Amino acid sequence: MARGDGRLSHELLPGEKGPQDECGVFGVWAPGEEVARLTYFGIYALQHRGQESAGIATSNGEQILVYKDMGLVSQVFDDRALESLKGHIAVGHTRYSTTGSSEWHNAQPTLGPTSRGTVALGHNGNLTNTVDLIELIRERSGQDLSGEMGRGSSTDTALVTTLLGLSEGALEDVAADVFPMLEGAYSLVFMDENALYAARDPHGIRPLVLGRLERGWAVASETAALDIVGASVVREVEPGELIVIDADGLRSRRFAEARPRGCVFEYVYLARPDTRIAGVPVNAARTEMGRVLARENPVEADLVIPTPESGTPAAIGYAQESGIPFAQGLVKNSYVGRTFIQPTDTIRQLGIRLKLNPLREVIDGKRLVVVDDSIVRGNTQRALVRMLREAGAAEVHVRISSPPVKWPCFYGIDFATRAELIANGLSIEEIRDNIGADSLGYISVEGMVEATTLPESRLCTACFTGRYPVPIREGATISGCEMPGMRDLVPGELPAPEPASAS
Repeated sequence: MARGDGRLSHELLPGEKGPQDECGVFGVWAPGEEVARLTYFGIYALQHRGQESAGIATSNGEQILVYKDMGLVSQVFDDRALESLKGHIAVGHTRYSTTGSSEWHNAQPTLGPTSRGTVALGHNGNLTNTVDLIELIRERSGQDLSGEMGRGSSTDTALVTTLLGLSEGALEDVAADVFPMLEGAYSLVFMDENALYAARDPHGIRPLVLGRLERGWAVASETAALDIVGASVVREVEPGELIVIDADGLRSRRFAEARPRGCVFEYVYLARPDTRIAGVPVNAARTEMGRVLARENPVEADLVIPTPESGTPAAIGYAQESGIPFAQGLVKNSYVGRTFIQPTDTIRQLGIRLKLNPLREVIDGKRLVVVDDSIVRGNTQRALVRMLREAGAAEVHVRISSPPVKWPCFYGIDFATRAELIANGLSIEEIRDNIGADSLGYISVEGMVEATTLPESRLCTACFTGRYPVPIREGATISGCEMPGMRDLVPGELPAPEPASAS
């Protein structure tokens, strides 16, 4: 049963969006617990990973129910909705989509038939071989999904759900056969009537962790979600691993060799600061990025201020390393977010001002170091520099705790197309001039990697280097949950493959 009553939407004031992760996933197997409520709190903790739709599926051992809608987790669910979702197994999902694809049909978990029941599935990531998968489905079932681009059945999540329903046998065995056919990034949490499943692509590009409840198990995109529901972190779901949790306990099987290449941008921006990925505290990594940034890009100034809140840990690190005092020079309106209305340039600039407002008494007459996590198109930084100068800043020096973003992501982050990325066509000095700053400095790729304490060979740095760990096929899309043809590279241009020596 799918529920979509009300079509709730969050009509928020407009502003330029930054890099967005596609989804957050959560699952729980816990007889005797209110699994829908646990899942509600789990996906609430993952709200930053997707703000356009939310959904929960539950099973009582005989029937799967799904409730999903457009909007934030708190908008989609109330006590009545959660009370209706009975059972001992649950899967939850929060979703972010690209412009034009914010539709109820694309909300997750997806639901589909299998040879022995039903599957409900949530996905974080992006598949890069969807054209091949569409052809495989056509060959096996006669279904032609090639004409469904942009509609609900066209998401790569729906393709996986369909593939899981095309083979005879236990879902565990079918999944172990299907997943090696998938290319790209995928962290999956899914269920049938009797079991909870979790799987991660062989490179482990998107995070996924396993936790222990007093009377069950939980899986989540981030450790912070496990913390909030009272689950103790056991370990990460390994790249290329399929986990099954049912009445017989927990078991694991490997469907592919592990070749870890976790997304470095999780450490820069995407993940919550109170999360740990690959054993590394994200907040500590961001603070260290700020310290490295200060060593690589020093400047004489009076104050270090962050672009709240994503720039705060790096700004603290920059202040600690440089000895320049840290201050909160900008106030963020937490209730301003993404809009479903397509804004004009004038309204977009107004939206940025509505998000951030300078504290004039703090910055008037001061030489400022403004620390942010990234520059994508440059619109936010341009408006920010202008605001700070209008508020009396004597100098504005912008420091970025990631390298220049020059390549799009094919593994589940919604960056701009390569043609829209400001760093792709301009030098650092030209970008500085474009945004109106007195100086501009980025952290180096080597410095960013060093701050994570992980070797570069275990990280995906494709958006900075153009070296993609999974080959990108012609027609693959930049953002997750979309089908080919929606948002491609510059026509005829494919990114550089990952050198064999770095695999």
